[in-house]
Amino acid sequence: MTAIIFTYNHDERHEYRSPQRKEQSHDHKSSSPHYRRLHRHRRSYAERFARRGHDLVLVARDVARLEAMAGPLRQETRVAIDIIQADLTQPADLAKVETRLRDDARIGILVNNAGTAIGGTFVEQSIDDMTRLVALNTTALLRLASAIAPRLAKSGEGAIINIGSVVGLAPEFGMTVYGATKAFVLFLSQGLSLELGPKGVYVQAVLPATTRTEIWGHVGADVNALSNVMEVNDLVDAALVGFDRREPVTIPPLPDAGQWEAFDSARKAMLANFGNALPAERYRTVA
Repeated sequence: MTAIIFTYNHDERHEYRSPQRKEQSHDHKSSSPHYRRLHRHRRSYAERFARRGHDLVLVARDVARLEAMAGPLRQETRVAIDIIQADLTQPADLAKVETRLRDDARIGILVNNAGTAIGGTFVEQSIDDMTRLVALNTTALLRLASAIAPRLAKSGEGAIINIGSVVGLAPEFGMTVYGATKAFVLFLSQGLSLELGPKGVYVQAVLPATTRTEIWGHVGADVNALSNVMEVNDLVDAALVGFDRREPVTIPPLPDAGQWEAFDSARKAMLANFGNALPAERYRTVA
């Protein structure tokens, strides 16, 4: 079985720049050891699946960076690694990857981990940046899942892993558009799990919290100044524990699984009360 892994490298279009950061050159930032280390962490999913014996198809804008990672991984694991250059915000590139997912019967696992964030509040963010954010975090993820799901359902096996975020559960965190895209990822994953699970296809939503990735540079934050930051290797290892247990929703930083179960149970308890012909008593006009 082949796992297909999606990564998305640093993209200047999504980077928040304060006046101080505008003075920094891109070359200086890219050459810093910390910045290079963040990009190395992005290969964690690929490494884990390769060590499990899965061949890989890696998709990203920056082929050179993927090739630098793929070479040693090929030697270590002896798996086949194919690389596709694609910007998943561009329709032609996205269509190319969709075609591969539809037509390549060897691909049995989709890891939808392409995504980005933008800095600032809703009124500060440009509509173009927000549109690109939605295109990558939701539209691309949806189209890729749609490309592979019918084939997996027909074969009666396979898996789709969608990377969401706890921000999708917490408007209080103040990342309104980003959080909305991650709420979409969770809902889509839960819906697909209900539809595809009986057909033999496993769907997992993974909800990280603060994790040491390059996404913090996109929103103008110094990840080293943040507290309780999870390392990506730890995140991926935890996510794969949930994968092996076939959890529909995996939240690696949440200590008490009972809290999620109570949250989900409370949601389900409301379902029977949604189908009423009359408004709830509290909304009726008092005579």
